[in-house]
Amino acid sequence: MTINGWLQIALFCAVILALAAPVGGWLHAVYQGRRRWLGPVESAIYRTLGVDPDEDQHWTRYAASVLVFSAVSMLATYAALRLQGLLPLNPAALPGVADRQAFETASAFTTNTNWQSYSGESTMSYFSQMTQLAFHNFVSAAVGMGVAFALARGIAARSGGRLGSFWADLVRGTLYLFLPLCIVLALVLVSRGVIQNLKPYEIVTTVEGARQTIAMGPVASQEAIKQIGTNGGGFFNANSAHPFENPTPFTNLLSMLAILLIPAGLVNAYGRVIGRPRHAWAILAAMGILFVAGTAVTYAAEAAGNPIHAARGIDVAGILPGHAAGNMEGKETRFGVAGSALYAAVTTAASCGAVNAMHDSFTPLGGLIPMVNMQLGEIVFGGVGAGLYGMLVFVVLTVFLAGLMVGRTPEYLGKRLGSREVRMAMLYILAFPAVVLLMTALASVTESGLSARANTGPHGLSEILYAFTSAAANNGSAFAGLSGGSVFYNTLLGMAMLLGRFALIVPVLALGGFMGERGASPETAGSFPVDTPLFVGLLVSVVLIVGALTWFPVLALGPLAEHFLMNAGRMF
Repeated sequence: MTINGWLQIALFCAVILALAAPVGGWLHAVYQGRRRWLGPVESAIYRTLGVDPDEDQHWTRYAASVLVFSAVSMLATYAALRLQGLLPLNPAALPGVADRQAFETASAFTTNTNWQSYSGESTMSYFSQMTQLAFHNFVSAAVGMGVAFALARGIAARSGGRLGSFWADLVRGTLYLFLPLCIVLALVLVSRGVIQNLKPYEIVTTVEGARQTIAMGPVASQEAIKQIGTNGGGFFNANSAHPFENPTPFTNLLSMLAILLIPAGLVNAYGRVIGRPRHAWAILAAMGILFVAGTAVTYAAEAAGNPIHAARGIDVAGILPGHAAGNMEGKETRFGVAGSALYAAVTTAASCGAVNAMHDSFTPLGGLIPMVNMQLGEIVFGGVGAGLYGMLVFVVLTVFLAGLMVGRTPEYLGKRLGSREVRMAMLYILAFPAVVLLMTALASVTESGLSARANTGPHGLSEILYAFTSAAANNGSAFAGLSGGSVFYNTLLGMAMLLGRFALIVPVLALGGFMGERGASPETAGSFPVDTPLFVGLLVSVVLIVGALTWFPVLALGPLAEHFLMNAGRMF
């Protein structure tokens, strides 16, 4: 570890903290309908869709709108990928995508996961990238934001179970939030060396005389929305480790800021919706504590490196001048250990999935933290929308437990928490690990699942567990050691992504609807305060205890076992 590395991490955290309030104000204004400079365009979209943006939808109708829109757009993408060979903007003459892979890809981008079991530059045409994958990057992010604001509206007021208009949330989020930010970021990325063109692939002759194909394409525009929308899918197979996507340490920092910009600001926006800014800062503090702790462990583990290498006299610092000794396997030298460890923590704390290093090459503890970030529900800032509503579920559970401990009727912001609200919270918390653990168990005892591992032993289990965790968490990052391009994995991972998205969104909207049906009563001296250090500590404790009870057994068989075996001189 170096002072420079810690300064990088501290600078990043400081910038995110400084931007949370102004971004939160912007988000609040957008979803309140106070930013309407594209009013004619917005109205034309509503007329085309045949929807009423002023409709105050009941939570059941809001949920149905989410499901119908997602299903129709997913089917359209599946069809376009299958017919890719017949469609324009395909200079490399790439064929249609195989049925199983088209299903998995359509599921991945519809659910904001962007899991990719293919090489983008050799599988997807410019048309598919620009009209299908990029489309979902925008609208899936807007869906997540809409669900978060719908839940906030239900908590904030007595709405009779009505949460606003899904269609207005979808369109406003896309027009006034994601499009403007992505245009600005894409232009900055182009100025720093990220490519943006529609040229055919370049055929060049190397200095050794070999011929090499260099992929071209509209990369900067894809890169901008994949970061800001916490989607994560890369134009190239190497994702953000590719120099055409992420050429310099500056673009690396810019990418990380883009990933957490909206999730951090959304917490501040929530405080504005409910009229309790101190409560929002308390939630942000809990997220920050979990994020800093995880990042510190990842950086320390990667900086320490592999003790087996040290025992064999391998001097990483001597091989890579300018780098402190540490685990540089699978990392880009232009980012180093600190830049790679921080990126891994950021991309898995959010539901982004972009990677600038191969997590399969991390040390066991270094790879453990990205996995745990997802297994906690990606509530450590989380994805756009999804991180906030996931954390609010834990807030409800925390307040419920606090009420039980003191013998009072649990209430949150003056609203009583009854059996319906707690059941929805628990359904949300249990659905995700059920999907991950059942599918991991199935893959761990079948030939189709085991044959895709690059490694045996506990590391092989980690590869399988990471894949299903990433899919169900709608993260999309890969451990990079599992061959996921088979019928078995394409099918199961596609199903995991759909369940991980929609089996959680419906209980969240139900929770918002139930909270909206309750009247608020004045808080008294006996009400549990939700803006104090005590609340922050209790919230962090509940998150960690629930996570430990759920995930410790399987983690003990995977990365934890590998860590102790590594220290005993064994590798896998």
